[in-house]
Amino acid sequence: MSNKEVKAALKSARDAIRNKEYKEALKHCKAVLKQEKNNYNAWVFIGLAAAELEQPDQAKGAYKKAIELEPNQLLAWQGLANLYEKPNQTDVKGDLADVYQKLLELYKSADKQKWCDVCNKLVELYHQEKKYLEVAETWQKLIQMKEEEGAEKAELHQLWKRMIHLLKDSTRNQDNKTEHLLLNAFEHAVNSADTIPGEDHQNLYKDFIQCLSKFPHEAARLRKACNDMMTLYPTMTYPLEVLCLHFINSGTLSEEALHCFSRIFEMDTSSGPGIIGFGIKCLQEKKYKEAVKSLTEGLQKTNQCPAAWYYLAEAQVKIHKHRNAVLSCNQALEGLGISEDPNFGWKNLALQLKAETLIKIADADAAEEAIKALEQIVGASSDPVISAIRGQAYLNKGLMDEASKISQELLSSHPDLAESHALEGYIHYSQKNYKQAERSFLNAIERKAETAEYHHYLGLTYWFMSDETKKDKGKALTQFLKAAKLDSYLGNAFFYLGNYYRDIAGDKSRARGCYKKAFELDEMDEESGTAAVDLSVELGDMDTALSILNEVTEKASPGTAKWAWLHRGLYYLRSGQPSQAVADLQAALRADPKDYDCWESLGEAYLNRGSYATALKSFRRASELNPGLMYSIYRAAALEQMLGKYENAITTYQQILKKTENYVPALKG
Repeated sequence: MSNKEVKAALKSARDAIRNKEYKEALKHCKAVLKQEKNNYNAWVFIGLAAAELEQPDQAKGAYKKAIELEPNQLLAWQGLANLYEKPNQTDVKGDLADVYQKLLELYKSADKQKWCDVCNKLVELYHQEKKYLEVAETWQKLIQMKEEEGAEKAELHQLWKRMIHLLKDSTRNQDNKTEHLLLNAFEHAVNSADTIPGEDHQNLYKDFIQCLSKFPHEAARLRKACNDMMTLYPTMTYPLEVLCLHFINSGTLSEEALHCFSRIFEMDTSSGPGIIGFGIKCLQEKKYKEAVKSLTEGLQKTNQCPAAWYYLAEAQVKIHKHRNAVLSCNQALEGLGISEDPNFGWKNLALQLKAETLIKIADADAAEEAIKALEQIVGASSDPVISAIRGQAYLNKGLMDEASKISQELLSSHPDLAESHALEGYIHYSQKNYKQAERSFLNAIERKAETAEYHHYLGLTYWFMSDETKKDKGKALTQFLKAAKLDSYLGNAFFYLGNYYRDIAGDKSRARGCYKKAFELDEMDEESGTAAVDLSVELGDMDTALSILNEVTEKASPGTAKWAWLHRGLYYLRSGQPSQAVADLQAALRADPKDYDCWESLGEAYLNRGSYATALKSFRRASELNPGLMYSIYRAAALEQMLGKYENAITTYQQILKKTENYVPALKG
């Protein structure tokens, strides 16, 4: 076949392809290849025809042969791109990306528009594959090309915005280079907007700040962006709120942070981050109740703030609301999830605070939970304070050997640590080795004098050690007073001060004040409440006694606060108000249905009210629960007599006389 015939055959192949006669085209190409096996156009036409005949492998082979012959010719690369773009082509995205890269190289100087079209296709392909760095780098090249061509500011602005949109999902698995390109795109977009200030620009700025807030190491850039936005939009709270949350979550409570909290609170008193910031400020100023109130309110508005949950737990611990504090720690840990903090800072803090708080709840289940929390702390094994907490947890679980082992190790390795001596003190105290406990707590106080708990335990040690140390003003009393001064929410210190003033000093008025304070701090402390009421009655101050009882019974749910219902019921019984007495004594029995004294008192109340049949049932129930209650048995007999049940009455009187021959009321009956 001559050169002329080759050209004619190629022309026939081209015409056949134009007329969709692909098999015919293949024949012409094969004839050419017999003559010229390295004919570039023949291989390209074979690729095209084979692709249309659904023979992708043959098409791919033909195009690759053509590329091998002429690597910088466009036709084969274009054909290969078209082949890979077909919907039936799977698992070729990597190859297609390589083809697009080559086309970009070939189009760069030849055809700018086609270069841009291929660039768009390549970016879309990378985006589908979630190859965000490649997306960013390729799109950056497109913008660079447009800038070199002198594109308008508005067009460039739209291109930067498109880049932001393409990379918006990349923040989850960000690498530094992609992050840098995304933030760079935001800065260009923000600065190239047409209308500044304006609604679109405002929303773009918000997105920029939101994006920055996801990168802890971009703190300086975030602060600058927030401050710049505040300058442009002085009435908007959004940048201030983000800045507040940044300070809260980074644990930075600098002057700048406190100023930020105050500023947002002035602008919008209902702002969640503002209220949280105010709560943290209260916590710093030791206004713990206000801190709890503000942090709780702020978290209702801005729930996703793990650091704020931690601060709330801290404040709750300070006012001894331990169960609430554990729940707040759990919320903090839930919010942190898989920690993004490379130092696991917040997570470790929340786990440690949770463990310390669970130990204060002081039961075996809480101790077990504390041990589990400590196991999750990163680097816990090298921290002696955490070891001391673990020792206390073992002690609360009753695992004395494990607790003692930790104590001995700590005293050997960290003899200057207050917690080492305190743990030893707790162990001695639990074993009633008061002399040794005294030495340990004194050692702990020497190293950490401002810890209320150490003074309180030393006071308890003196209280139970002997009558001398209990009565010695310089021993138990002094330590309880120090504990109460250092921690004004430590209810148990006030309870023992009440015990001291009542039992040792004989100062009922001061004792009543201490019990009342202890009860106000912990409304679950029945002993303090009962003592405050009893002393108020002894001092003739029924108003105070009743106000305490009324407050408790108003808040009590059914089946609780037996002591308060019982005390008030007995007061009503004594003061001739039998109907109120009946209601209160019934409430007391709902809390403890087996209290025979309470049943006896209820019988008395019914009797005084004139409800004889129910009074009889109450007295019978009391004597069933305690057959030794002569008064209840006698009252039942007297009521049977009164109700005309003479035979029953006689039998009951005889039962009494069998047990107590000279029981005069029964003889009379």
